[in-house]
Amino acid sequence: MTQSFPSLGRISKAVIPAAGLGTRFLPATKATPKEMLPVVDKPAIQYVVEEAVAAGLTDVLMITGRNKRPLEDHFDRNYELEEALSRKGDDERLSKVQESNDLATMHYVRQGAPRGLGHAVLCAAPHVGDQPFAVLLGDDLIDPRDPLLARMVEVQEREGGSVIALMEVDPAQIHQYGCAAVEATVDSDVVKVTGLVEKPEPHEAPSNYAIIGRYVLDPAVFGMLRETEPGRGGEIQLTDALQKLTTDEKIGGPVHGVVFKGRRYDTGDRGDYLRAIVRLACEREDLGPDFRAWLRRYVSEEM
Repeated sequence: MTQSFPSLGRISKAVIPAAGLGTRFLPATKATPKEMLPVVDKPAIQYVVEEAVAAGLTDVLMITGRNKRPLEDHFDRNYELEEALSRKGDDERLSKVQESNDLATMHYVRQGAPRGLGHAVLCAAPHVGDQPFAVLLGDDLIDPRDPLLARMVEVQEREGGSVIALMEVDPAQIHQYGCAAVEATVDSDVVKVTGLVEKPEPHEAPSNYAIIGRYVLDPAVFGMLRETEPGRGGEIQLTDALQKLTTDEKIGGPVHGVVFKGRRYDTGDRGDYLRAIVRLACEREDLGPDFRAWLRRYVSEEM
């Protein structure tokens, strides 16, 4: 049985699963990865990489699939575009283009077949090795003013084991999420996770604490994933592997949850994607004043 050991130094590696087909956004995602859909004027995936970097995770592995080459291109140099902007003296746009080039040390591996989040995380095992690492799902954008991932890294380095992000939701909505059974700790925003279940019916849910798309994981999770049979939807579920870790702390240490009460933008649903764009645009210094004024007129006159 795999057993964890204390890590040496800070966590530095982040894994971003990005192999999904994006079927909820068809036909836009027929030839464009859903992660490249713009949220105002940056692709959603750039917000996620920026969040990892802000938490000190500068080694980023992206789990990709077919038709995902634009993700690699976005975080690489575009010499022709940069040269054209330089010749025009357009330093502002040149700076924006170059931002994504130097954010982090980027790596890529293909998942091959869409066998679920657990399988995608397992694809990262050779790169991650025997150190704790973070997993960030691209559908959840966390406002940089609410540093969730940094707090999760802090808890993991103090407590060991694994840490998952939790959010209280309406009990009627819990069937849309993985759900955690929890016990209180001395920290008001941290709970001990005693059990996990994937998308339970409301009357079967142990709480209204839903898992959202941030994890800091002990490498022992790889051993659990190798032993995990396909679950809901015929996919290998990360929640099922983490459930095994909650039952025996000798395997990979305890599992804790950080309860998030900050600003989160869900871009995995069409309606929430539109709401995320509106919220972020309204808060931008360069766009907000004019956009908010137009929005007020539109709501009052057209609606």
